Amino acid sequence: MRRVVYALLLLATIAAAFLAGFWSHQHATVGAAALRAPRILHYACPMHPAYRSDRPADCPACGMALEPVYEDRGHADAAGPGSAAPPAAIAISAGTQQLIGVRVGTVEQISGTERLRLFGRVTPEETRVYRINVGVDGYIREISAVTTGSQVVRDQWLATFSAPDTRQPIQAFLVTLDALDRQAKSGADSPVALDVARAGSEQAVDRLLTLGMSRVQVEEIRRTRLVPPSVQVTAPAEGFVLARNVSTGQKLEKGTELFRIADLRRVWILADVAARDADFVRPGMTAEVTIPGRPTPIPARVSRDVRPEFDPAAQSLKVRLEAENPDYRLRPDMFVDVDLQSPYRAAIVVPDGAIVASGLRNSVFVERGPGSFEPLPVEIGRRFGGRVEIVKGLTPGDRIVVSGTFLLDSESRMRTPDQPDH
Repeated sequence: MRRVVYALLLLATIAAAFLAGFWSHQHATVGAAALRAPRILHYACPMHPAYRSDRPADCPACGMALEPVYEDRGHADAAGPGSAAPPAAIAISAGTQQLIGVRVGTVEQISGTERLRLFGRVTPEETRVYRINVGVDGYIREISAVTTGSQVVRDQWLATFSAPDTRQPIQAFLVTLDALDRQAKSGADSPVALDVARAGSEQAVDRLLTLGMSRVQVEEIRRTRLVPPSVQVTAPAEGFVLARNVSTGQKLEKGTELFRIADLRRVWILADVAARDADFVRPGMTAEVTIPGRPTPIPARVSRDVRPEFDPAAQSLKVRLEAENPDYRLRPDMFVDVDLQSPYRAAIVVPDGAIVASGLRNSVFVERGPGSFEPLPVEIGRRFGGRVEIVKGLTPGDRIVVSGTFLLDSESRMRTPDQPDH
């Protein structure tokens, strides 16, 4: 009986020792795991790193489950053992770089000429637009077949109107012609009197032209010395009819515009220039004007005596270009594309895809070592031709990421705590 009791006590002691050892091992294991477990900073969406939460949830934008972001997260795809990366840098292996399309380029300082692409509209040159008005009341008796868009030549007949008030000025012109003839034939009067007679004749001619009479008809009156029953209106220059405002039988009032004609052998192009590019447009710069659908460009030049004007409706500047138009390819109100040769000074220029815009802050990813990239704030200047001028932050020779920056930026945001954009 005593032996049975000793055996039971021995078994109980062995069992207690085993349980005590097992509990101690489990406690030590849990304690070590707790020491090694990193602290969760927040939860972020893999597709939208800007969205973060302090608890597990689904992304409201795409519905994906938010992933934890740890305080000391290991880099599973580091460049390799022994590679040192700056604290703010991220390490991407060569295979991963190729997979996500990361490409690195060297920063250069260059200068040259850039094509500034503008949108323009053709307009007649103001000094080549002619308005045909009448200076007396009357009625349209006859009118030619020309209409808006018709091409006319100088002194081509356009219309005929009658006005009783024109008879007296025509007769006064004939009187001055007779007086001038008498002065010239007699030869008895002084040169002063002859000059006075000529001046009176010229004043009579000016009055007839003001009434709307053509110079061709004035010369006809001078030759025939007869008073015509009506006044003929002719084209003052070669060009195209921009407007026809009369018809047969219409009553005319003093100051009525009958026709508007423009000589289109030289035209203007008014092009819109953004305010940021206005300082790069200089008088005399050459340009190429292209009509949509026609491959052959037309040479043009920025006006030398006119600065760009501000357009309050479009909030842009209007630059005026001049172009020869002998074959009349350019017509008023036609929309055209303008390629302006804009030189730029030596500057640090990077591809547009290298810039990461975040709020009011711009940055690039600089290569700090094999597979190690660090975000670096920069100040940008002019944008042109898919490139961006770097005003501050980079120096020639720096190696930066020129493509694949979106995924690098997403990875960088996943691995760093929240930082406000400034």
